[in-house]
Amino acid sequence: MKKQRVVVKIGSSSLTNEKGEIDLEKFNDHVCAVAELRKARHEVILVSSGAVAAGFKRLGYPSRPVTVKGKQAAAAVGQSLLIQSYIDKFNEFDIVPAQILLTRTDFSNRERYRNAFATMTELLDRGILPIINENDTVSIEELTFGDNDMLSALVSGFIHADQLIILTDINGIYDSNPRANPHAKKLEYLESISEELIKKMDGAGSKIGTGGMKSKLLAAKTAHSLGIPIFIGNGVGKDKFIEILKGNGNGTYISNSKITAINTSRQWIAIHSELSGRLYVDQGAEEAILFNGKSLLPAGVFKVQGTFQRGDVVEVFGVNGLLGKGEVSYTSDDLKRIIDQRDKEKKLETPTSRHEVIHRDRWVQI
Repeated sequence: MKKQRVVVKIGSSSLTNEKGEIDLEKFNDHVCAVAELRKARHEVILVSSGAVAAGFKRLGYPSRPVTVKGKQAAAAVGQSLLIQSYIDKFNEFDIVPAQILLTRTDFSNRERYRNAFATMTELLDRGILPIINENDTVSIEELTFGDNDMLSALVSGFIHADQLIILTDINGIYDSNPRANPHAKKLEYLESISEELIKKMDGAGSKIGTGGMKSKLLAAKTAHSLGIPIFIGNGVGKDKFIEILKGNGNGTYISNSKITAINTSRQWIAIHSELSGRLYVDQGAEEAILFNGKSLLPAGVFKVQGTFQRGDVVEVFGVNGLLGKGEVSYTSDDLKRIIDQRDKEKKLETPTSRHEVIHRDRWVQI
């Protein structure tokens, strides 16, 4: 089997017992399986939930807290317990873990996004095992990544993983909730994830975790759009992840060879960037950027909305609606001046205005 870069996401229910404590049997099973992946020369990034679940008992809560301050306090206690457990156990395999705590801002802020990518790449190059969790202690909103499912999808995309494994307590995706419908049919393989299927998965998940199958499907859909193959299911034993990579996992495989990977820069534009305005283009420009792989030139822009600077991201609309979005090389004021000058003089724009408004390498089609 060729060397692969694998993101493994382990949820709270797969790490803890009903009392909210770290279940040593489950925990050791996961660590041994990750160690086997490493032994087989695969690169592994572990996205691990469990901080809140591991910490709330130490705070005196009888069950998982529901308030933001309760979750944050539990995470503050539990995160250190969780990472220390990983350090101690992985030390038996001569594997050095590195803790990375992320928030949504680390993805939406371009500089922090680049820094996170650089840090993770350096760790992998040096043979370190990154262990990633949401920074629940300082998050302003409630657990925004959905029990780390979405976080694992975003991480797998921006480090260009070959496989995302979302480990759960159900052996795959069913056409309806198997806990409510005994006749639910397991879906062994999917080439796409429909909105209809997502709507069927409104289960709340376990008492320990926060994410249900709907959360996992939404995460899988994001990873799928970035060209990442996904596995959702369960397994036991040190070879479970190896078997998943071989196609023998007890769960559902999601992939489509027709979907190509998206580079890191375009991923940021497509998923994480904040929109600063809108551009409206004529039919000629629409055809050029959609069908001919061309950059967007000033000549094709006839209307500008919003206020933006060079490097900001804007949406682009054509005659048939939204076309995509991209990073602009002009300010909104500069573009408006070019449009005004062109309308007044009724002639071709000057050579200085032939620089691309959006270069094709900074463009993402919707």
